[in-house]
Amino acid sequence: MNTPAQPAMTLSELADEHEEKMLHDLNAKLPAKSVLFGMADGKIEIANGNATLAQNPGKVFNMGEDPRLPKMPDKPTLMDFLRLRMASTMHLLQSARHARLAGLPEKTVLACLLHDIGVVGFIRCDHGYWGAQMIEPYVDEEISWAIRAHQALRFFPDESVGYTYPEQYIKLFGAEYKPEPYVVRAYEEAKNHKWYMTSRMITVYDVYSFDPNVTVELEEFEDIIGRHFRQPKEGLGWDNTPASHMWRTLNWPSRFL
Repeated sequence: MNTPAQPAMTLSELADEHEEKMLHDLNAKLPAKSVLFGMADGKIEIANGNATLAQNPGKVFNMGEDPRLPKMPDKPTLMDFLRLRMASTMHLLQSARHARLAGLPEKTVLACLLHDIGVVGFIRCDHGYWGAQMIEPYVDEEISWAIRAHQALRFFPDESVGYTYPEQYIKLFGAEYKPEPYVVRAYEEAKNHKWYMTSRMITVYDVYSFDPNVTVELEEFEDIIGRHFRQPKEGLGWDNTPASHMWRTLNWPSRFL
């Protein structure tokens, strides 16, 4: 006797099944928070692993993907990270469009597109250094240098290109704020560098308060990314470079170790 074929699941049923699996995975595994999470609330602490397990019998800590976050592909690309792990990318997209419409070289456009990935993907403090380190193995040195240097250059005007100290910074940091000595030293080193103007263009075409009424799609820069970002065939995080661990951390931000 033949068993009747089961009807195919509807999209709604598939979505419900996926959500139920995510909830089960979330309930079975405990996400971990790094010390940095608490520091933002003024706390220097880390949860004791055994004590946490004792309070949650039958559970283990998460050592892989976090089911609360969008699932990443097995071999994630830069485009995947920009879509699935980075917040407020509209600022970057608008900056890159301004640079492209101004006729700047494609490498400079890519630098504008990626100049704040340290902020939108990792942490605000020293974001130029974080962002440069993340992309260093995959781009020309000029691009990563420009992203690193823009952290200092943005605090210093350059009349030759019409760049003034941003009024938004006065609003954000107060009129009395002065850059720290290490930022001043970085500026002094950068202003005489052969790639100074590449980095300066990041500050010129930055969007210090982006327009909420303008939408730019990431696909507008897909060709530029393809030509100037060396995507590893293994996927970002799995290619064994000095920056791979940073991409893995973005992929698995709540992994215990």
